[in-house]
Amino acid sequence: MRTVPAPDEPASVFDAFAAAAGRWPDRPMLAVLPETAAAYGIEAGETSYAAAARRVEAIRAALRAAGAVPGMRAMLLLENRPDFFLHWLALNAEGLSVVPINPDLRAAELAHMTALTRPAVAFTIPGRADDLSGAGVPLVLPAFHDAPLPPLTGGPVFDPAGDPRAREAAVLFTSGSTGAPKGCVLPNDYFLRAGAWYAAEGGLCALDPDRPERMLTPLPIFHMNAMAYSFMAMLAVGGCLIALDRFHPRTWWDSVAASRATCLHYLGVMPSMLMGLPEAPADRAHAVRFGFGAGVDPKLHGPFEDRFGFPLIEAWAMTETGAGAVIAASQLPRRLGESALGRPGPGMEMRIVAEDGRDVAPGEPGELLVRAAGDDPRRGFFREYLDQPEATTEAWADGWFHTGDVVRQAPDGQVHFVDRRKNVIRRSGENIAAVEVESVLMRHPQVQGAAVTAVADAVRGDEVFAFLVTDAEPQAVVDWALSQMAYYKVPGWIARLDRLPLTATNKLSRGEVKAMAAAALAEGSATDTRAMKRRQA
Repeated sequence: MRTVPAPDEPASVFDAFAAAAGRWPDRPMLAVLPETAAAYGIEAGETSYAAAARRVEAIRAALRAAGAVPGMRAMLLLENRPDFFLHWLALNAEGLSVVPINPDLRAAELAHMTALTRPAVAFTIPGRADDLSGAGVPLVLPAFHDAPLPPLTGGPVFDPAGDPRAREAAVLFTSGSTGAPKGCVLPNDYFLRAGAWYAAEGGLCALDPDRPERMLTPLPIFHMNAMAYSFMAMLAVGGCLIALDRFHPRTWWDSVAASRATCLHYLGVMPSMLMGLPEAPADRAHAVRFGFGAGVDPKLHGPFEDRFGFPLIEAWAMTETGAGAVIAASQLPRRLGESALGRPGPGMEMRIVAEDGRDVAPGEPGELLVRAAGDDPRRGFFREYLDQPEATTEAWADGWFHTGDVVRQAPDGQVHFVDRRKNVIRRSGENIAAVEVESVLMRHPQVQGAAVTAVADAVRGDEVFAFLVTDAEPQAVVDWALSQMAYYKVPGWIARLDRLPLTATNKLSRGEVKAMAAAALAEGSATDTRAMKRRQA
C-alpha cells in the first residue's frame, strides 16, 4: 500500500486548492449573492482563485506569527461565509485540523465538542465569542482580516507526522443513536477522494472543467456535503461555489438565475416547498443541468423534474463513509417515484443483512453494510470516532461498516431506501439523536423523566416528540431547552406522563414510546410547540 502520494497528486486539501489556483487563477472560486450578503452584512460579489490564494497566504502568515503548529485544532463558527473556506485552506496548509461548528448549537453542545476536540483557537462570527469562551475554548477571535493574532498557547493534540493524505484535516460531528454526537476524524484523503469521485462520476451529474461549472448550495457548510462534495468538486474542476445563507423558498429561483448556476444541491424538504409555490416563468428561467441531493418525496420526484426541467439525482452517503461508499442514481435508466438510490459503483462493496447478521434474500429489506472494494476496506472513509475506539470497532464489526440504514435491492440492482434502524430523528435534513435530546431535557430542574421519538411532519419529514414526567408547562420547558441546544432538536410536540414506559430491564420501551406518540397526536392530547422553534439570535 502506497504511503507517499505520487508527485502529480495533491496530498492535502490545500494542495488541491493550490493546483486549481495555478491552473485557473482568473476563474471565480467563491461567490456571494446580494441576498446572502445582506443577511451576513458582507460584500456581494466573486472571489477569483488568485484572489483567494492571496487571502489564504495572509491568513497563513498570521497563523505562523501567532505560533500555530501542526497538530493543533481550530474551531470555525463562520456560518456559510466565504471566510470559512479561506480559513480552512490556511489552517490546512499549516497542518492544523478544523472543527466546524453549527451556529445553532448552544451551551451543552458546545461544551461537549470543546472537551472532546481540545481546540487551540476558534474563529467566529460577531456575537458568539462569549458562547465559545464559556464552552472552554482558550482563545476566541473574530474572523480576522490581516490583523495580528494573539499568541496561540498549548501544543499539538494530534500527530501530524507521516503521510499528509492520512493527516487529520477535520473533525465533523454526527448524531449517534446512543448518546452525545460523535466526532468523526476525517483525513485529507477523505476530502480529496470525495472531490475526485464527484468530478469523475459522470452520467446525469457530469461536471466539465472546460465549462466552467457554477454550483449553488443552500446546505450548511459545517456538514460534509458542502465541505467534501460541493467545495472539493469545484476545486477539482475549477468551478465556482455559491453558498447561500440558507434556503429561501420564495426567492430561490431568483437566486438560481442570479447565480448562473449550472448545478445545485438540495435536501428532500426543498422540492416539496418549491412544488407548493404557484407556477411561474422563473420555473425554467435557469441554466441548471442537475440537482444532487437526497430525500425527495417519491410522489413529487417526477412532477418536479417535469415542471422545472432538470433531474434530481438522489444519492446516499454518510459522514462516516465519505466517498468510500456512495450510491447515486446518476446513470440511466432511473426509477422515479420509488425511493431508488441507484446501483452501487465499482469502488464499493455492500451487503444487506437481517438482525441476526445473515444476508437477506434478494428483494428483502435489511441493514446496509458497506466497505471500499480492494485491499483497503476503509479507503475514503472516516478514520475513527475521536477518543471512542469501542464505537469505531463496533461500527466496523466483521470488516464491514454498519450504516444503521435499512434498504432493499431490486432485481435490476437498484438500491431502495426503506427506513433508519438507528434511533435517529431526521428533521429537515438534520440528524437528531433521541438520546442526546433526552439527556439535555433531563437537566431541567423540574423534569424527572424524558422519552423522545420521531413523529411524521408534512413539511419537515420528522418532528421531535417528547414525553415528559414533569409539573412544568411544556412551553416553559421548550423556552429553557432553546438555550441549551439547537432549535431543531427542541421538541415540537410535548405530552406529560406520570411515568415512562419501560422494559423488564428498566430501559425505555422505544416501540411503545413511538406508538404512544402517534396516539397522542391522533387524539389531540399533545401540546404543539413547533411555533416556538426558531433560530436563536
